[in-house]
Amino acid sequence: MSTPIQTFQFPGLQTEQILHIKREDMIHPVISGNKFWKLKYNLIKAKNLGKQILVTFGGAMSNHIVACAAAAQANGFQSIGIIRGEEIVEKWKENITLTEASEYGMKFFFVPRQEYRLKEKSKYIQNILDKIPNYYLVPEGGTNTLAVKGASEILSEETYNYDIITSAMGTGGTLAGLSVGAKAYQLVIGFPVLKNAHFLVKELLKYTHKKNFIVNLEYHFGGYAKITTELIDFINEFYYLNNIPLDPVYTGKMMFGLRDMIKKGQIDKDKKILAVHTGGLQGIKEMNKYLSKKSKPIIVT
Repeated sequence: MSTPIQTFQFPGLQTEQILHIKREDMIHPVISGNKFWKLKYNLIKAKNLGKQILVTFGGAMSNHIVACAAAAQANGFQSIGIIRGEEIVEKWKENITLTEASEYGMKFFFVPRQEYRLKEKSKYIQNILDKIPNYYLVPEGGTNTLAVKGASEILSEETYNYDIITSAMGTGGTLAGLSVGAKAYQLVIGFPVLKNAHFLVKELLKYTHKKNFIVNLEYHFGGYAKITTELIDFINEFYYLNNIPLDPVYTGKMMFGLRDMIKKGQIDKDKKILAVHTGGLQGIKEMNKYLSKKSKPIIVT
């Protein structure tokens, strides 16, 4: 499935470098970006196994939760989300992300954060799973071997004339897929949105045997879903300049980091760059709700 490749400019940066962005956010209105590709073969396997329920993990602002819920409904599955944090059990209907997932039929179990960190190793969570009949488990963020297979298909013949491919990183599945799908002459650069994400290199090597990637740890802005006024300003300036929306959790940080690398001369001027827009735009509503409460600038859409 082909998505548009568009030229763009960075605010505050004059360069003759060829800069293009692959609009994976446009692949589907809800199951967008990397979520579409990471779920593709998992859904096929779940169907082939005759499973009836998709079960997955996520936080209260998770794009993955909404995408799983929508994909489940579209493909005839029920869905269950195991959600991080018992503290929101009484007020989840105030959360835009979870409300949207619920509208696609997803049911929730809210679990303590310390149990959530253990995932299936937690007896607390295993007791929940034991009560769910005929389910197919999709990992947090969707990353597994089938997800990497799907993400590798983001790249195709139309992307082979680029020297550098860039992407945001959460669990690492998308970058692993890009590594697998890239040609030998292409470099893949990942920008983790997690703080202290050194472990991701080890995770990547579980899924790709290639050494065609680097991981830039400098642009997490404090960690997952953490943002600053500087980042918001950049996202808004980018939108005004290119009419391309970026989300604050993933693509905004990746594009900020890419601009900074070019500014610092860390990327050769003759290299053709393709940035992958991994979607996640549904999270803007929840983030703007939070920013409004804090009387901070919001993200323009």
